[in-house]
Parts: sequence; structure tokens; C-alpha cells
Amino acid sequence: MLEDRKAAILSAVVEQYIETALPVGSGRVASSTDLDVSSATIRNELVHLEEQGYLIQPHTSAGRVPTEKAYRFFVDGLDKPGLLKADDQEQVKAFFNRSYTELEEMLGDTSTLLADITGSASVVLAPDRDHQEVRSVQVVGLGPDLALLVMVMANGAVEKHALDLTGDACDASEATLAVAGAHLSGALIGHRLSSVPESAETGDKGVDSVIATAISVLEERGLELDQIYVGGTARVASAFGEVERVQQVLNVLERQFVVVSLVRDLIDRGLSVAIGAETGLEPLADCSIVVAPYEIEGEAAGSIGILGPTRMNYPQALATVAVVGRRLGQRLSQG
Repeated sequence: MLEDRKAAILSAVVEQYIETALPVGSGRVASSTDLDVSSATIRNELVHLEEQGYLIQPHTSAGRVPTEKAYRFFVDGLDKPGLLKADDQEQVKAFFNRSYTELEEMLGDTSTLLADITGSASVVLAPDRDHQEVRSVQVVGLGPDLALLVMVMANGAVEKHALDLTGDACDASEATLAVAGAHLSGALIGHRLSSVPESAETGDKGVDSVIATAISVLEERGLELDQIYVGGTARVASAFGEVERVQQVLNVLERQFVVVSLVRDLIDRGLSVAIGAETGLEPLADCSIVVAPYEIEGEAAGSIGILGPTRMNYPQALATVAVVGRRLGQRLSQG
């Protein structure tokens, strides 16, 4: 804990550094706070804050720069995420008033929206595929030995899976596929895919073979990685000065499993912000991540987040993920 004067001075340093990216001196702190103290007093407090690990001084004659400890103090001191600017609120409102026929398109565009508002790279984790019930099932023939399993989920998401029907007992005739589709509809519609039903025997080898193939595909689907949408990767280059660091951050964003695991770990730990070393990944040592879960019909379904330098605008970032996450959940709940 810091006494009030030190806390006010530290917050002023963090805010000024976020805004300018330049070391902050006592004069700038004095002009940006309501503290009725002299510049000499502020200089002394800056020295104490440096000794306590909140600030560093790049050069003897330079001002101070916040450390991870300072950013954590600043973030923990925020009473609430804050409010989006009026223009950003209108942008979010207009975005979610659009019509989308594909869930994938909306989630991809949501990642772009986050990046546009915050100027940072963004990630959107798609809803858990087992969260929504199956609304319809259809098996469509594509050729002598190939069919397509098409499922529409309650939130409008469409899943398509190819069925390889090259086995001896397989039959890709229109009649067989229609019967198989009817049986699969009876087993899946109104249910979630967290537990795939066992293959039902109909007595028709061709139909049973199609059903077994579809069930096998759905079981394998459950092992697939969660879908993630990344936006604003071009902004990474402008956020970090070193080419090597830019490449490291981009490499992390390209590794889907790593990003999904990181975001879920933060949510599970009850964190909305991870700063530098708190991410647990060395390539992200100069980065901060701000995340928020979103709900569908009152149940946790997915997550969104932004990734930028530790010198990010935390109030804006927290406000953005909070508002966009809430609106995304509302839109998906509507179907």
C-alpha cells in the first residue's frame, strides 16, 4: 500500500507515460495533478517510488518510467472499466446492429472491431461448440463415396463435416443418406454435442455405416482445438520498436493452442489483466493482455481480449472488452 500522495504521483506518472511514451519528470507530474506540493517534494517522492520498484530512470537526467509493478498498482486502483468514448460507443452499436448469416464472419469482424477501437492486436475465442443445442441435421451426397454432414446450432452457427463413405458396407445413395439423416436428426436435435450418442442399429447396413461414420467424425471433432479469431496483427509492428520482439509476438499469435490456453488460464485465475511476466510467456514480457468472458443465455461461452504493449491505455482497454463482450453475448443469445 502507498500513502495517498505517493499513489497520486505514481498514477500521474503512469498516465503521462501511457499518453506520451516519454520518461516523466517532476514538472509534468506537478502540472497534471491537483497536489499542492512543490516540484522538489515530487522529486523526492519519485526517488522513493524508484527505490520501491515502481519506477526506473533510464538516464540520470531523464524522468521516470513505470515498471510492471507500477502498472499493476495502476490497474488494481481502477474502480471500474470506465466508459467508451461516444464515437466508440456508436461504432459498437452500429456493428452489432448489422445482419450476419455466418457466425464465423461475425466473430472475425468482432476481432477487427476490437483492434480498431484499441489500436492493439485482438483475439476472439468462439463459443464452446458444445454450449449450443443442435437445431437441424442434414446429410447431403457429394459423390459416389462422399457426403456432407451439415448441422445448424441454436445460435445460428453452421458446422460442416465431410463423410468418407468408401467402406464396403457404405452406401451414398440419396435414399440411404435421407434415412441416415433422419436417424441422426432424432439423436442430435435438441441436444448438445458434449456427449455424442452411440451408433444406433437400424438393420440396414448402408444406413448404419453412414451413421457410424458420422458419429466417428463428431467424436474426432470433439478433440479439435477451439476456433480463435485474431485481428489487428499489423498493429503489432507499430506497438513495439524492436523487430525481434515484433516477430516473437506475432509468432505467439500464430500459435492457436498457445493463445487459447493463455486466455483461458487468465479467465480461470480470475484475472482481467495480465502484465508482462504475469502472462507466463517470455515473448510477451513487454506485453499486457486484457480479457473478458462473454455469456450466451447466462452461461459462460467464450472470451475476447486484446494484446498490446505494457504501456497500453488500460481504462480504454477494459471498457472496450467489457462492452464488446457484453454486446457479443447478447447478440449470440438472440440467435
